[in-house]
Amino acid sequence: MSFTPNLARAQFSALSQTYNDLPVTFFDGPGGSQVPQSVLEAMQAYLGFFNANLGGHYFSSQQTTQLMLQAREHAAALVNAESKDNIVFGANMTSLTFQLSRAISREWQMGDEVIVTALDHYSNVSSWQQAADDKGAIIHQALVDELDCSLDIEHLLSLINDKTRLIALTLASNTTGSIVDVKRVVDAAHRAGAMVYVDAVHYAPHHLVDVQALGCDFLACSAYKFFGPHVGIAYVAPKWLHALKPYKVEPATDCGPGRFETGTQSFEALSGLVAAVKYLAQWGSSHLSLRERLVESYRDYNQHESGLSERFLLRLSELSGVRLYGRQVADSALRTPTFALTFDNHSSETIARKLGECNICVGNGHFYALGLVRQLKLEQSGGVVRIGFMHYNTLEEVDTLFDELKAILGD
Repeated sequence: MSFTPNLARAQFSALSQTYNDLPVTFFDGPGGSQVPQSVLEAMQAYLGFFNANLGGHYFSSQQTTQLMLQAREHAAALVNAESKDNIVFGANMTSLTFQLSRAISREWQMGDEVIVTALDHYSNVSSWQQAADDKGAIIHQALVDELDCSLDIEHLLSLINDKTRLIALTLASNTTGSIVDVKRVVDAAHRAGAMVYVDAVHYAPHHLVDVQALGCDFLACSAYKFFGPHVGIAYVAPKWLHALKPYKVEPATDCGPGRFETGTQSFEALSGLVAAVKYLAQWGSSHLSLRERLVESYRDYNQHESGLSERFLLRLSELSGVRLYGRQVADSALRTPTFALTFDNHSSETIARKLGECNICVGNGHFYALGLVRQLKLEQSGGVVRIGFMHYNTLEEVDTLFDELKAILGD
C-alpha cells in the first residue's frame, strides 16, 4: 500500500473531529502527536484482558512477558539497535535521562568536563548540569549559530579536550527544526575518550534513527512524539549495558536492560508502542523485515514533509512583519517541518491564542529550549510561535493556516 496523507489521516479519529462546530487542525506535533486507532485498540486490549505483572505462571503474566520482549524488538528496529537487550524503557525521555545520568556520572571526578548545547531541550541539559554539580565537574554549553538557528558545531568541537567525559546533544531542534550533524560530534568525542548522549525526541517522528550509523553511546526518545503513548525509550550501547552501575532496588535484575528499569513498567504503554511502530512501518513492502519496512515508510514521510515545508516557506514569503528562526530551506535532510516565528506587532501568545480560537493548534513560548531563546534574546518577550507539521498534515491545512494568519495580521 502506498502512502498518502489521506490514508494516514483516516486512521486518526482526532483529525476528523469538530470542536465548537469548527474543524480541527493540529500543528502542535512537536509537543505531542495524535494517536492512530490501532494504538488505542492495542492499549485497551492489553488492559482489558491481560493486565498483569512479569514472572507469573499464568496466561496474562506470560502474555505480559511476551509483550515486554516484543516492545524491545520493535523499539530496537526503530532505532537500529544491535539487540533488543540494548533498549531500556521508562516513564518518558526526561525521567530516563535523569535516571541514566546518575549511573553515567558515578565515576566523574572534580575537574572533569561535560558539554551540553544551547539548542537542546533542557531535559538533555539540566540532567547533566545537576550531575556535574554533584561531582564538581565543569559544564560547557555550545552555542547556537544565530544565522540559521542550528548548532554551532565548530564551537562545540573547540570545547572537547582530554577532560571531556560526556557530550549531550540533540539530533534535531524541537523549536527551530534544525538537524544536527551528530556523527561528526560522536567521532570527535570518541577520539577524546568521551561518551555521547543523544536526544532523538524531535527527530524520531520525521527521520529513522540509526544508532549504529551514529555510533553514539546513548540515545533517548519518546513514543508520544511518534504516534504512540507516553513511554520513554533509551538505547544503551553494548559496551555500557553492564559496565555502568545503575541505581536500583536490590532484588531487581542486574542483567540486561532490566537493570536500568525501576519499578513496574507501563505495559499498556508498551503495547501502544508496538502498535505505533507497526503503524509507522505499514507503508513498506510486506515481504521485508520490520526495519526495512520502516526505511521505506520514512522515505514517504520525508518526501511529503518536504512538500509541506516548501509550501509553508512559500506562503510565509507572502507575509510582512514576520521573522523565521531557522533554516529557510525545505530539504528534509536539513530540517524537520517545524518552524519558529516571531511577529513584529503581535506577541507570540496573541498569535497562538487567535489561531487557537479557530481550532488551529500551535504552540508558543520557549518549549524548554531555554539556551536557544536566551541566546536569541527572546525569553523576556515570550519566545516564539512554533508550527510543526507531521506526515498526517496536508497542503490544504498549510493554506488554511496562512489564510488565518493574513486575517490576524491584516495583510
